[in-house]
Amino acid sequence: MASITLSIMGDPQPILEPLTPAAIFLVATIDEGGEQTVRDFLTDLGGLRRSVGFRLPGAGLTCVTSIGSTAWDRLFTGRRPAELHEFPGYSGARHQAPATPGDLLFHIKAEAQDACFELAMLIGDRLSGAVTIVDETVGFRYFEQRDLLGFVDGTENPEGAAPASDAGRAALIGDEDPEFAGGSYVIVQKYVHPMTDWRQLPVPEQERVIGRTKLDDIEFSDADKPANSHVAVNTIIDPDGTQRQILRANMPFGSVRDNEFGTYYIAYAATPSVTEAMLVRMFLGSDEAEYDRILDFSTAVTGTSFFTPPQHFFDDLPAAPEQSEELRESLGANDLDDSGTAAQSGDGSLAIGTMKRSMRK
Repeated sequence: MASITLSIMGDPQPILEPLTPAAIFLVATIDEGGEQTVRDFLTDLGGLRRSVGFRLPGAGLTCVTSIGSTAWDRLFTGRRPAELHEFPGYSGARHQAPATPGDLLFHIKAEAQDACFELAMLIGDRLSGAVTIVDETVGFRYFEQRDLLGFVDGTENPEGAAPASDAGRAALIGDEDPEFAGGSYVIVQKYVHPMTDWRQLPVPEQERVIGRTKLDDIEFSDADKPANSHVAVNTIIDPDGTQRQILRANMPFGSVRDNEFGTYYIAYAATPSVTEAMLVRMFLGSDEAEYDRILDFSTAVTGTSFFTPPQHFFDDLPAAPEQSEELRESLGANDLDDSGTAAQSGDGSLAIGTMKRSMRK
């Protein structure tokens, strides 16, 4: 689990805040030549959110912005988050978790859907011609934080809104990657449910699939919990007895016209290895279970990984790749060290003046 050192941690984006009744998830790919527009937008998004939120007092509008692995190299030079990589996808004997495109993720949350929609519209307008929205999912609260299968979702989430809380330790990077402390890794997947099949399953059998009671949300005892139940498969215990946790912000979504009903799975973690270990157990199985039985009633149709930088990252973005190349050409190869960082003068200062974080290795 991440070690949280408050003195070096940047302010995280609002991923530790409680779930809201409304959410919109936008996943976008960056069009060729759209990089500079995206960079400019990333520095302006905070102001857009404030302008919408100010007009809707009490809406609690937030937007968590995350960046994919390929997009990172198109947008920035310098160090990358240590564990940022593409979603690997998983193909088990019976069920698959596809890897699907995504360079940017906007997780918009509010107490009211109009606030989410207004900000989503502004994001779409500002990025028009620079990105392609490849997925837009409207999430909503459904009875007592339940999913459309009828079970409470997220009961075992770690709690707390502070970086040093259980939720903060599970979701936020600490001093193991100090340049990105306060950031997080996020994996998103859309799962669709064959509701007719699910409803034909008697409630006691539904409970065995999940590993909890349906009405009062009580976890089965270890003796009664099937090894292939969703709760059992997603419980990961280290050799020292520590349970590894992630912070889920799942939301139901659906369309009566399209007969599509599902769960938008979104998991924040200090290391993607924990979330990925859960997905391996779900799709590829373990010594205890061939796969997670919930997958018989929940089909993954998307899968993408991102990094969620701390708030301050957007105030002073690293240099763009073309800016770094222009600097290299203007200085000459002899003025750059092997990492591409500007050489220092005799007094220890950069020979070209202050370059802030943009040229940090």
